[in-house]
Amino acid sequence: MLLKLYGKGRPFRLFVAGLHGSEWRDTSSVLLNLERSFSGTLAILPVVSRGKYISTLDRDYYSGIGKTIVDVVEKYKPDIYVELHSYSKGNICKLVSKDRVNNVGVPGFSTLENGVLMGSVSPLIRREYFPVEALCLTFEVEKDNLQSQNFVSGILDVVKDCNSRDEFIEYMMEHYPEVAKKATDDYKKFYGL
Repeated sequence: MLLKLYGKGRPFRLFVAGLHGSEWRDTSSVLLNLERSFSGTLAILPVVSRGKYISTLDRDYYSGIGKTIVDVVEKYKPDIYVELHSYSKGNICKLVSKDRVNNVGVPGFSTLENGVLMGSVSPLIRREYFPVEALCLTFEVEKDNLQSQNFVSGILDVVKDCNSRDEFIEYMMEHYPEVAKKATDDYKKFYGL
């Protein structure tokens, strides 16, 4: 499916889903049903790939099936970038583990509500294509969980109307202070800020 652009100007927000494997089944419709943002541009790439599962932590991902994402990022230089993924319930312990940074090379996700997890995007794309002030997030929804999809839809409604990283952090500090603190601390520690 092609990139869908709504609105114009900055901030430019890019939301992507269906990044690998069958994730599109739980994520693509969430993006396609979002209301348009109040200002700036909202770009939606609802399906990156329906094929083989290759992790976004794999060096080959963004030069292979994820090249479409890189092309859009290079062309539009988003201020806000969100990847929407899905996971099987049996994998949640691995995703939120404090040891994930040692086992996989990235911090564990933070838990929001209804099986929705939040974390940074892969450092492979974050470090190479985005300035420090950009907001780059990954949300994971639990597979086959409508409540998880509905909750992430609400969070994406907030993100799509944020004008900056700091505005989103402020929202999170007000509504999810513990999650915001953990995510911010993990991010600063991981990126050495």
